[in-house]
Amino acid sequence: MSDLFSSALDDDDETDDAGALTFGGGKQPASSRPRSPLAVRMRPRTLEEVVGQQHLLGPGSPLQMLAAGGNAGGPAGPASVMLWGPPGTGKTTLAHVIARGPGRKFVELSAITAGVKDVRRVMDQALTDRDLHGRTTVLFLDEIHRFNKAQQDALLPGVENRWVVLIAATTENPSFSVVSPLLSRSILLTLKPLTNDDIQGLLERALVDQRGLDGVVTLTDEALDHLVRLASGDARRALTTLEAAAGVALSENGATGPQGGGDPVLVDLAVAERAIDAAAVRYDRAGDQHYDIISAFIKSVRGSDVDAALHYLARMLEAGEDPRFISRRIMISAAEDVGMADPTALQTAVAAAQAVALIGMPEARIILAEAVVHVATAPKSNAAYMGINAAIADVRAGKGTMVPPPLRDAHYAGSAGLGHGKGYIYAHDSPHSIATQQYPPDDLVGKNYYVPTANGVERDLGVRVERLRSIIRGTTTGSKVPGSGT
Repeated sequence: MSDLFSSALDDDDETDDAGALTFGGGKQPASSRPRSPLAVRMRPRTLEEVVGQQHLLGPGSPLQMLAAGGNAGGPAGPASVMLWGPPGTGKTTLAHVIARGPGRKFVELSAITAGVKDVRRVMDQALTDRDLHGRTTVLFLDEIHRFNKAQQDALLPGVENRWVVLIAATTENPSFSVVSPLLSRSILLTLKPLTNDDIQGLLERALVDQRGLDGVVTLTDEALDHLVRLASGDARRALTTLEAAAGVALSENGATGPQGGGDPVLVDLAVAERAIDAAAVRYDRAGDQHYDIISAFIKSVRGSDVDAALHYLARMLEAGEDPRFISRRIMISAAEDVGMADPTALQTAVAAAQAVALIGMPEARIILAEAVVHVATAPKSNAAYMGINAAIADVRAGKGTMVPPPLRDAHYAGSAGLGHGKGYIYAHDSPHSIATQQYPPDDLVGKNYYVPTANGVERDLGVRVERLRSIIRGTTTGSKVPGSGT
């Protein structure tokens, strides 16, 4: 049999009583086989052991029905499933759990190495197993988006005629990477990234489970938090890093495994850092460090220290901070600290926030860095920020009387009788589209809220604002407004 086919789930898989589910020809003595990786040994056997994805595992859900040996779509519905989600979220695990249903044979293909001949071979054997042995073949096809159209079309007869139950996994949007006929014959299920709580529960289970580390090592809280952060929602990565840390701790303490005896070996933060060659970032997303670092980040941007700003950006990203939170803070800084000294800074910040939401990590770090460099190196002005604060303070103090009659709404019947709109000067009828006219309430005439700085664009803008005010308030006469081109 080609190495494209794999019917061995893990070291502990067993053949069921009916012989319907076979895994690599039976269970061999543990002493004669190499020990499987921790991520393989800890693979759930039932849906109850699956971590996360509870939105897909409710009673009567397609996955529950398939795992129990039923038809996910009812008598006339599709029985095949398309699993879409990031790496390490359980796509392969769910396929293996489904394969454990009664009367099932599990076959695994990878779209990276398999071809049309391999698919047809599986389909032919599946038809034989169904008709002669009454056994359903579960075909798990990983990375289905790597199949071209012809290869995907080869799956259609087996899926449509129920020769196989296809469990296809992809990290790319199936709407763009899977042909429509195959997608329409499958149930599309979207997997979500695992939460930190999910990863922590998985690691704690692996520490004590007999299939895992069986109590040989224990983790300090700091080491556990470090491994959870490094996992970034990837269960496979979490278990792999745990196994590496345990290996370092056991080797340093002269133990070789569960047979080493004695008390459990402690894995502290230093051991975890050595095992995975990644220093722990001291950062608490819900505590002081979260607020301290974001404060230092914003103050560095405001102070135009681009290097410090990039340092704090890196610390937040490496600690697993939500990049959308960071992008929101950059937008605020662009408006508050840069303002009209460089109006394009806010445009860059908004574009970065939108791009981060569309792309996500790890590429989002590049976009965030570009926005940070722009905002940090831009000329600074908080004039607009101070202006709105001053205006709000006056409003809260009760300042601002009635709207001048010429500015009031004059569109409804009877408004003319109230004097609304009377005396209003249409600005476009005046030279340069600027009319001498009272706009603020009587008690705020002559009040200046916006005070431009001499920085960046505001250097020229300040001159223009003063000239505009003089014309609008009628304090001078003139024909030229700076920046008007006239």
